[in-house]
Amino acid sequence: MVKTAVEIAAAVRAKELDPVQVTREALARIEAADGVIGAFRLVRADEALAEAAAVAERADLADLPLAGVPIAVKDVTAVEGEYASWGSRAGSSTVSTEDGEIARRLRAAGAVIVGLTRVPELCVWPSSDGPDGTARNPRNPSYAAGGSSGGSAAAVAAGLVPIAHGTDGLGSIRLPSAICGIVGLKPGKDVVRIPGENGWFGLSTHGPMTTTVADAAVLMSVLAGQPGLADPTDPKRSRIALSTQVPLTRAPLPGAFSRAVTRAGDLLRASGHTVVRGTPRYTAGAVGGLFARWVAGPAEQADGYDLAALQPRTRAHVRLGRLLATRVRESTRDRWLERAEEFFAEHDVLITPMLASLPLKARTWHRSRWLTNVLPSVRVAGFAGFWNLAGYPAMSVPVGVHPSGIPACVQLVAAPGGEALLLGLAAQLEAANPWPRTIRGGTAAHVGTY
Repeated sequence: MVKTAVEIAAAVRAKELDPVQVTREALARIEAADGVIGAFRLVRADEALAEAAAVAERADLADLPLAGVPIAVKDVTAVEGEYASWGSRAGSSTVSTEDGEIARRLRAAGAVIVGLTRVPELCVWPSSDGPDGTARNPRNPSYAAGGSSGGSAAAVAAGLVPIAHGTDGLGSIRLPSAICGIVGLKPGKDVVRIPGENGWFGLSTHGPMTTTVADAAVLMSVLAGQPGLADPTDPKRSRIALSTQVPLTRAPLPGAFSRAVTRAGDLLRASGHTVVRGTPRYTAGAVGGLFARWVAGPAEQADGYDLAALQPRTRAHVRLGRLLATRVRESTRDRWLERAEEFFAEHDVLITPMLASLPLKARTWHRSRWLTNVLPSVRVAGFAGFWNLAGYPAMSVPVGVHPSGIPACVQLVAAPGGEALLLGLAAQLEAANPWPRTIRGGTAAHVGTY
């Protein structure tokens, strides 16, 4: 079993582990398994080994929260000497001459960047596939690993690296984390502040993807620059609402996903929390606002791209986004915020299923037309995007398993400033109901009951 990030960093700080050897082992796992998993667009073998050697010589080694920890970063991240492709051949391949803010924070904390993980083009879709490969779910490789942070989720779930970076605009951390059975946290709006970034009109943010809550907390603290988040503490006694109603559509929900919510409620009730049934008053206007941002955000980003070189599904998405750009209005967000604040005046935390349907099968979705991609994308993400629009923190936590081998994960949502509360509750769930951290070797076809 691969050590956790917390374990690796502690051992490196104590000089019981050599970060170069840790990195060599991660690179060996990637070489052995990534031909099946497809998690990485780029592996930085020589560069990572050099970085690991530099970490070992740092004067501040004893203070580094991620000392010597191999990490994968999503292929949207500026890394010195590399280029971020955003899953597309239509943009620039000019390499960065310096680290972006995310890479800078990770390196400052002692992490070793081993590679850039696969994403769908412009991070639009919940399947991270393209002409160069498909990120597959290590729990069941016939399914996609999800998107858009699918490569990061696959890399962590397969045990190739202990932690990874992701971004979440409409569930892009939480959905692949749930699909692959790991922990994923979308922090609240402006918790991870990156100068000049306002992805998808403020929907998108950076966050951690890990196998344990402790690792998520440490990585979250580094990304946010908030050391106080690094150690999850027992949460206050909380008012928790459970809801399995798919927003607006009331579509059928796989039974295992519904049972995971009930199970999480039972475990947290046993930990002393008040647990009731309750559902926010979702609005059709919020759905319209989300859709407008989902198409207009990538359209804005695609300025300067070669439109003819985009994949057909993305080209149609961008064209629609340019038509709907004027429909992105703050009033849509404001009206939904009123409903969200109304709900959280009565509850501290909302728990829902993370997935509203089984995920997409692993195939070449990038070759299919726009509508073929849109319908399953909207279906699987039914619980996710509302909390991007509100800017509330939300987290995916494994609880059970579907007969397909796809994990049954729950989403925990809290009001702004609730990241520590979510981490504390997730730690209680983890202690009461441990989940399998990784699939050894990254090729398992099925996982048993959690």
